[in-house]
Amino acid sequence: MRAWLAASAAVLLLSVTAMTAARAADEPLKVCLDEDLPPLSAHHRGQPDSGFDVALAQAIADRLGRPLKIQWFESKLDEDSSPALEANALLSDGRCALVGSYAFTRDSLVAPGVKTAKLPDFEGITPPDRKRRIPIGVLAPSQPYVYSPLTVVLGPKARDRRIADVGDLAGLRIAIESGTLGDAILMTFDNGRLIDDITHLVPGRDDLLGAADRGDFDATMLDLRRFDAYRAAHPETKLVGSGYYYPIGVNRGYVGLASDPTLLAEVNKALSDLQGTGTIAEFGRTAGLTYLAPREPIILGDVWLKILQK
Repeated sequence: MRAWLAASAAVLLLSVTAMTAARAADEPLKVCLDEDLPPLSAHHRGQPDSGFDVALAQAIADRLGRPLKIQWFESKLDEDSSPALEANALLSDGRCALVGSYAFTRDSLVAPGVKTAKLPDFEGITPPDRKRRIPIGVLAPSQPYVYSPLTVVLGPKARDRRIADVGDLAGLRIAIESGTLGDAILMTFDNGRLIDDITHLVPGRDDLLGAADRGDFDATMLDLRRFDAYRAAHPETKLVGSGYYYPIGVNRGYVGLASDPTLLAEVNKALSDLQGTGTIAEFGRTAGLTYLAPREPIILGDVWLKILQK
C-alpha cells in the first residue's frame, strides 16, 4: 500500500511538473525594448519593427520554445529620468521579464536606493499608469551580447585626417553635445588642450551630425550606434568614421530581476549558443550595426574617474 501511494505521488508530481512546464512554454517571453534606438531597436507607426535587438529577442524566444512579445517603451533624455529605475519599474510591474540593450555600468546595477519608481511611457500606457509608483526589486544582468564604444566621426573637410588618439583632433573644429561623456573626455583631455577648438551644442535641440555633415564642423565624438543610425538614414552623407574607438566603452545585454535567476540562466545559455555560431554578429550586420563583441570589464566601473585619470 505504501509503495502504491509513493508511486501515485510520484506520478502526480511528474504530471504537475509537466503541466507547469507546458504552461511556461505557452507564456510569451516578454522583452522591453526602446522604441527609438536604431539600429538596435525601432518601433514607429506604419513601419515594421526593426533592429538588432528585435532579431536577437526572437532568436532567444525560439531557443526557449516560447512566443515573443515585445513591450515598447520610450526613454527620455532629461535630468529627471533614470534608465535604471525605469527598467526596474517595467520589470517589477510585470510589463516584461527582460529589458534589452541595457548598459552594464556599476551605477546602473547597484541595489536601488528607493523603494518605488515611476514607469516610463510605454505602448498601451494609461493615465492611471502615469501616476503609479511601482515597488521595485533588484536588477540582475545576463551575459553581455554587444559592446558600445564612443567613436570619432569626421566631417567632409577632415575626412582624410588620421585619428589614433584624442590628441589627433587638435586644430580641427570640434562639435560636442554639452553634458555628455564625449564632452567630459574632450574638455579634460591633456589638461584642457582642446578647449579652444570645441563648440558645444544642446542635446536634443541641435543637429550634431547634420551640422558636421554640412561642413560646419570637422569632427565630433559620440556613440558608434548613433553614427550607424545616421548613415542608414542618410546614405548620401559625407561623414566618415575615423575607425578610432575611445578605450572606455560599455557592454550591453539583458537585465532582469534577481528574483528570477532561472530565466537569466536560460537566456545566458541561449546567448552563448548564438554567440558561438556567429549568429549575433550576423544580426548586427543585417541591422546595419557596427557589431563589436563584448569585452572586459564586463561591468564598467566609475567612468568619470577613469576619464579624469587618463
